[in-house]
Order: sequence, then structure tokens, then C-alpha cells
Amino acid sequence: MTTDGSPGATGTPTSPPAYPQYPPPEYAPVPYPPAPPALPGTNGFAIASLVLGIVWIWWIGSVLALVFGYKARKQIREQGQSGDGMAIAGIVLGWIGVAFLVMSIGLIATSGGSGVGY
Repeated sequence: MTTDGSPGATGTPTSPPAYPQYPPPEYAPVPYPPAPPALPGTNGFAIASLVLGIVWIWWIGSVLALVFGYKARKQIREQGQSGDGMAIAGIVLGWIGVAFLVMSIGLIATSGGSGVGY
């Protein structure tokens, strides 16, 4: 028998054949980078402000759109959430609703109180 692994007198190798490593070193697992932190979602008050600004609900919705919109903008600044555009849209629609309320009250007050057909 030979010591270098070549076949001996019987034709069999003297040491076991070298089997490939599994997985091969070039396919060894690579550690993945850590996942990025989860981003905060859209602010709920911003969504509510936009919806109430659109709906108006007897002008109470307009006032609530203003309250929720300003509260949402404050929370968005503090917590880094998204939804600032919705909050601004809710505020704008809220102010438009309040302007219509003031104009309606003004028209009713200046009508002189004389009802139609009296």
C-alpha cells in the first residue's frame, strides 16, 4: 500500500476519497444585514380630518376636521408619522365648511325675518 492515496497492489486506494464539502465554501451562508426599522403608519387623526372635511355633517364635521387636522399635524411632527398632506387637506376643507356656516348665518340674519308668503 502506498501512503499518497494512489492505488496499491490490489487496485484500491489506501485512504478514503475526498468528498466535497456541502455546501461548497463559495456558497456558504452569508449573514443578512438587519432589517430596517418599521416605519410608523399614517396618522389616524389625519384620515379622520380629511373624511370629516369632505362629509361636513351639518357643519359639525367641519369643526371636527379642524380639530383633528391640527392635532394630527402635531402628532405627525412629534412621532414622524405620515399623513401630513391629508391633515392639511382636512384643515382646508374644514375652514371652507366654517366659511359656509358663517355665510349661511349671515344670510339668515340679513334676510329680515320676513318669511315667504307671510
